[in-house]
Amino acid sequence: MDKKESRLKTKYDTEVVPQLKKDFGYANIMQAPRLKKVVLNIGLGEAIQNPKAMEAAEHDLTAMSGQHPVVNRSKKSIANFKLRAGMPVGISVTLRGQRMYYFVDKLFNAVLPRIRDFQGMPRTSFDGRGSYSMGLKEQIIFPEIDYDKVDKVRGFEITITTTARTDEEGRRLLELLGMPFRKG
Repeated sequence: MDKKESRLKTKYDTEVVPQLKKDFGYANIMQAPRLKKVVLNIGLGEAIQNPKAMEAAEHDLTAMSGQHPVVNRSKKSIANFKLRAGMPVGISVTLRGQRMYYFVDKLFNAVLPRIRDFQGMPRTSFDGRGSYSMGLKEQIIFPEIDYDKVDKVRGFEITITTTARTDEEGRRLLELLGMPFRKG
């Protein structure tokens, strides 16, 4: 990544913070909520039978995020699933700083509009403290993913963590940043 500030970070500083300050009556710009981190997670229960699935998903997640993922391992053994403690069951990436802003900008403006029959993201997927979670059914909507090299279409989760104290503040922050929410 270069040192140049992302388009979304510039928009946050110049447009979003003053609007949030006006909407919620903050006395100081430091009170305005901001993005803290973005976590991408792929659960790979299939990796128990197919070790190649982990490599393919790791390649896809690296292409989507621009950062190498961490392997998540099981904490407990579950005999019914043929799962032992310590076996890989998923991968995740945590993005912060400039990479986070580049990813969120790409997500809002290039990726989500590519979803077939896209009606907007639900407004209710907040956790009570201003963080937003969404699940996407296929990784091939990202422009970096080469459709011909995909072994299997996999779903994944994206969690956008903010410093907002309420869902209302978090929703307004994401709305001003350009999150395409459903109408109504």
